[in-house]
Amino acid sequence: MKLHEYQAKDIMARYGIPVQPGIPAVNAWEAGMIARELIQDQGAETSFVIKAQVHAGGRGKAGGIQFAKSAEEVVNVANQILGMNLVTKQTGKEGKLVRTVLVSPSLEIESEWYLGIVVDRSRQCVAIMISSEGGMEIEDVAAKTPEKIFTEYVDPAFGLPSFQARRLAHRVSQDKATVRQIGNIITALYKLFIEEDCALAEINPLVRTPKKNLIAVDAKIELDDNALFRHKRNTHMRDFNEEEPLEIEASSYRLNYIKLDGNIGCMVNGAGLAMATMDLIKLAGAEPANFLDVGGGADVTAVENAFRIILEDPNVEAVLVNVFGGIVRCDRVAEGIIKAAERIEMRAPLVVRLEGTNASEAMRMLRESKLDIHVAESLEEAARLAVNMAKSA
Repeated sequence: MKLHEYQAKDIMARYGIPVQPGIPAVNAWEAGMIARELIQDQGAETSFVIKAQVHAGGRGKAGGIQFAKSAEEVVNVANQILGMNLVTKQTGKEGKLVRTVLVSPSLEIESEWYLGIVVDRSRQCVAIMISSEGGMEIEDVAAKTPEKIFTEYVDPAFGLPSFQARRLAHRVSQDKATVRQIGNIITALYKLFIEEDCALAEINPLVRTPKKNLIAVDAKIELDDNALFRHKRNTHMRDFNEEEPLEIEASSYRLNYIKLDGNIGCMVNGAGLAMATMDLIKLAGAEPANFLDVGGGADVTAVENAFRIILEDPNVEAVLVNVFGGIVRCDRVAEGIIKAAERIEMRAPLVVRLEGTNASEAMRMLRESKLDIHVAESLEEAARLAVNMAKSA
């Protein structure tokens, strides 16, 4: 579950990480009132930064981060940003509608760094990264100047020792006070990452002001959905407006669904089989429209709901069902496919490949159903058939 910047900063502040203050606003009038309150607190010379709150990076280049020198300017800038369709590399060409802005006092910046924590699945541990190239997208830094990214891997059995945090800090600064502050922030961010069950925790940039204070100017946190039951206070932070509607609907059916940009709808049981199916679709010359894992059950209800989700995507021109009957018998899957196909309008060609327990019986049921279901013996054949049918459609 992704969080907005202001939500991520609230969590970081709970862990003692110094963050740039700010208050979210949903309309220009509210943004102006926040600016006036900040002027009362910090003085008449206060200037402001107004940031679009969307689940995507690259906001500044897209016009989603702007500055203002007065409360009146804040109102005007907020009017410009709110309601705009923000298009960045991470949003895709469809963009994101801006419904909230974050109003913060601007800061003087002397130095800036990138700090991020992720799970390195190949090493099966947490990786902490730091770079002197703060303010840039880490993907760009990795592509152009990878030598400027320094990484420490944390042994899950021992946690983060202080010497690792200091070693990372020394990579980007030789000033003793700054090294101490960076080390403390790394330690706090790691504690947050572990205790809140994060998939990502990022500060970009972490800045040093002329007064030598370190402040998190931007913050990004992604929480592990599978661990949200342990963090009830975090669940209210979910912004459904920022999520794909079909993915929200699928989650209500307990289906593992991710919308993609292709034209071949996929229904598979098991994540590994789903990845292999998508690879075969690509090899056949098309792109998958989704990742959809119906799980081990694959009963009539699950199959019917899966079909509904897949066919709600207007880009889908053919549907490929690829199920391995291990836990679930293939004949029961075939029964579910037949009943689902009778109940809903199959507006796209349907290709089915079943393998495993009672696969022969299942294929016979599909062929004798008198429904427009195309049966394939192998995954390669199924992928080619689905792609060819999509081209014909």
